[in-house]
Amino acid sequence: MEYTVVLIDNPAPYVRRVTLNRPDKRNALNSVLRHEIVTAVREGETDPAVRVTIIAANGPSFCGGYDLTQNVTAPATPSADYPYTGAGGFQRSVVDLWTSMWDLSKPVVAQVHGHCLAGGSELATGCDLVYVAEDARIGYPAVRFGTPDMQYHAWLVGMRRGMELMLTGDSMTGIEAADWGFANRAFPAGRLEAETLRIAQRIANISADVLQVNKRTIHRAMDHMGMRQALRAGTELSIVNGHSEGGREFINNIRELGLTAALSIRDAPFNDGRTAIHH
Repeated sequence: MEYTVVLIDNPAPYVRRVTLNRPDKRNALNSVLRHEIVTAVREGETDPAVRVTIIAANGPSFCGGYDLTQNVTAPATPSADYPYTGAGGFQRSVVDLWTSMWDLSKPVVAQVHGHCLAGGSELATGCDLVYVAEDARIGYPAVRFGTPDMQYHAWLVGMRRGMELMLTGDSMTGIEAADWGFANRAFPAGRLEAETLRIAQRIANISADVLQVNKRTIHRAMDHMGMRQALRAGTELSIVNGHSEGGREFINNIRELGLTAALSIRDAPFNDGRTAIHH
């Protein structure tokens, strides 16, 4: 496949790297980028020279979330990327897309720097391992107008911290993300790439047939505990808030004032997001 918004390289033996490459948009997820990420990762499944894949990103942020300048509703007809249509079709398609990486035989590693927000945090959740820069900002500010497509919070950071994140839209630092369980480890930003590659190389020392079974043991355990079923059930709750007064107000602000203004209005009471970050 010819890629347009991701870059592919092999930085070490048996290690494939997929780099998100919409830096001017903070790697906001549109349909093309989502498709290319998952396609590139799946290509490694049939390549004997690949045992582990890193997902990284160019520019100041890993991923600023979904591209809200596009229509983020399910299309009228099913496709490979949007198998579900109708109410909640987008949410169900998103959850199944990211969790499909859990079913791949080879480990997928997220290398997170800068902002990792909303859909970006869902992408990271779909990876098997997550390594972050200490100064990264990871969260789901979209809870300030609606409910996430993929509600990972309680599973990865627990009830109390998950509840705080869901009720404020505040972000975790990279250090907090590692301490709370969202990420495996946090490193100084200047060391993140080298440290992530170092760990990927350690994984790649093990044969692919052994890795796939060991990866499966963890995901099977999480499935028995109901994680995937809970994420899917949460898509219905996401639909509910799409019809709330607060949700409709935010969408109307985007239409009437533009996305930048709508985000500024949303985040002004919290003194974060676009009201505090201008780089």
